[in-house]
Amino acid sequence: MKKGFTATLVLLLLLSLIACGGNARNLGTQNEVELIVFAAASMSGVLLEIAEIYEDVNPDVNIIFNFDSSGTLRTQIQEGADADIFISAAAREMDQLYDGGFILIGTRVDFLENQTVLVVPGGNPRGIESFSDMADALLAGDVLMAMGNMDVPAGRYAHEILTHFGLYHAELAATGVISYGGNVREVALQVREGSVDMGIVYLTDAVEHGLRIADVATPEMSGRVIYPAAVLSGSKYPAKANSFLYFLVEGTAMEVFVEWGFTPLGFDRIIGSRSHIYAN
Repeated sequence: MKKGFTATLVLLLLLSLIACGGNARNLGTQNEVELIVFAAASMSGVLLEIAEIYEDVNPDVNIIFNFDSSGTLRTQIQEGADADIFISAAAREMDQLYDGGFILIGTRVDFLENQTVLVVPGGNPRGIESFSDMADALLAGDVLMAMGNMDVPAGRYAHEILTHFGLYHAELAATGVISYGGNVREVALQVREGSVDMGIVYLTDAVEHGLRIADVATPEMSGRVIYPAAVLSGSKYPAKANSFLYFLVEGTAMEVFVEWGFTPLGFDRIIGSRSHIYAN
């Protein structure tokens, strides 16, 4: 009886320890903060790399990304999607969210600049070497060019370039020389696969996908490609979101952004003081 009792007691103690261990793991999971970042598709590669760096020094934070066109992300936020931070490839979408009360006041920062470039498939079979060549080829009507839809920033920048060269987007589309992408990554993939003769993407996408750059647009052609970021007013973890946002504009993250082809804008572009970034 004593041996049986002792064995039963030991078994109960072991089960208790296992249960405690399980509870401890569950508690750790419960304490982990999941920050949801809605970011422009052109930032997918660089942000995934930066998130790993951030999570290494902030083990209690798990960054979850939703990458898509800035317009699609804006709509999702307006429709009530859970998100803590929004990073756009253009000011328009950020401004619209701000006007609708979706942005936490004092947290917006215009922190990066990109460039719009003309890219061609490997080997450049059509011999497109410049935006002037692009314009001539489109007028001749014997090429296919990829660009973003007009409801995404990449498409609007491409539209501005076409207009700069005296081309009308609607007329070109009617002739069948334009192929569209729902976001800039889709455009880059069309060029990389060789399904089009050329495309207009961001410099960072050309770098990420190893595309040949035929020409770089000047600000006079497309305007400046500025990336704003902000904490959303509906964030469940505004303090953690502010911390990650501040990390993005600091040295370590900026070094990674530069490696991917982005240009830092510096703290002079922050709307509000540094204390505002940490607010709430």
